[in-house]
Amino acid sequence: MFVIVMNGTNIVQDGQNNKLVYKFPNSMNLTNKYLAVSSISMYYSWFNITALEQNNTFSFEWVSGMLTRTTYTIVIPDGLWDVTTINQYLQFKFIEFGTYYSNALGENLYPFELIINVNRYAVQLNTYLIPTSLPVGYTTPSNFPGFPSTAQNVLVTFPSKFNDIIGYFAGFVSDVNVGNSSVFPPATASTNYASKNSIGTISYLSNTSPQIQPNSSVLFSVSNVNNPYAQPSSIVYSLNSSVGIGELIVDKPPNYLWTKMIDGVYNELRLALLSPNLKPISINDPNMTIILTIRDKDDLL
Repeated sequence: MFVIVMNGTNIVQDGQNNKLVYKFPNSMNLTNKYLAVSSISMYYSWFNITALEQNNTFSFEWVSGMLTRTTYTIVIPDGLWDVTTINQYLQFKFIEFGTYYSNALGENLYPFELIINVNRYAVQLNTYLIPTSLPVGYTTPSNFPGFPSTAQNVLVTFPSKFNDIIGYFAGFVSDVNVGNSSVFPPATASTNYASKNSIGTISYLSNTSPQIQPNSSVLFSVSNVNNPYAQPSSIVYSLNSSVGIGELIVDKPPNYLWTKMIDGVYNELRLALLSPNLKPISINDPNMTIILTIRDKDDLL
């Protein structure tokens, strides 16, 4: 039985930090050998929202006057986001777009928000009534796009991919016409729970479980093994991110999961880190130590 230690020096330098190559000192005969992951130490540093995954955009429509409809697109930068920080970034974009106004206390009033509804295990969308004119004592920013001729809520759209993050169906569109109860709940959101109160607030709940971190685990794929029960057959381990964002993950399986290596002579061993959908996952922090153990078929467990 012998041990292989892989760390940052083994990473293929392509900016993704998800491929490691271990060069054997000499060509090795791996016939009748078994491999297992014995220890992992790495930081939880992979993003949940990225341009590559195409899950980083959604939009809303603001109506000015009778006919002017402006669609604003929110593009979330690549990062590790939760619902609270997504909503904070949303407010930052409202200020950039000018789509808000302030009350007499200087508090900003935004057209909608995303919050966590703990009791329903859901993400709640609240859209607020936009009046036809500025209330007394209130102010608007210099780039304010204008009030609608009819009081109404903005139209919020969650496209494919981003919808999975917050648990709404692809193409979800919120109700723009608060005053017309015949379209409530909206036909496009008929599978969602929705409610409104007398002041024109409409609330929606996600209708599926939010997948805030779609890459909750990292799959370990080793080029030199053959696991007939896995697809692909190179999967040898799954690492779960059981710590907070940016914290160190230390994983030492109590029992080694031995996988038969492909018989042959090799001069290297290649390890790839994959997302649950079997795509390469970008690891931002290359500071990692992965220990693999290889044993002979006849070694005692």
